[in-house]
Amino acid sequence: MDKHEKLLDKVSMKTHVSKHDILSLATDLQTKDLSNEKDIKDFVYRIADMAGKPVGERQMEKIISVIKNNQVPSDLDKLV
Repeated sequence: MDKHEKLLDKVSMKTHVSKHDILSLATDLQTKDLSNEKDIKDFVYRIADMAGKPVGERQMEKIISVIKNNQVPSDLDKLV
């Protein structure tokens, strides 16, 4: 099993979101304009819905700020 498959399995186990749905999200992300707040909100709400986790207004503002200011960590292994 390669590194990407292991990461995908780890994310799937922690979030209870299927690997298929995670890959679908990744594909959807490629069509989003991450400088557009509506696109970011739509994407975050989609993730939250899949994971069964609510996203508050304050959390959303922070997520939007992190994405728009390009502060997303590049090492995904550290996030999971």
